Amino acid sequence: MALNLENIQKVLNMVPLFVEIDLPKIEADYDREADVLYLNFEPGKEATDSEYLEEGIIVRYANDKIIGITILNASRLKARPI
Repeated sequence: MALNLENIQKVLNMVPLFVEIDLPKIEADYDREADVLYLNFEPGKEATDSEYLEEGIIVRYANDKIIGITILNASRLKARPI
């Protein structure tokens, strides 16, 4: 699927959220078939532990530091207010 102007605007709408988060790098990968969104804050680092929060949100840790979040059934979040 190629980006169109509408999708580019949606990406641009996310920019303030990413700028607000004080992280040196955020890597995002969405598996459309599985409907899973992976957010990695330290790409390449392996998780040593994870914690299931709620509604399919999994926080991944390397030792005691959060290195990523996995969101199951991610498409359900698109209609929720932030």
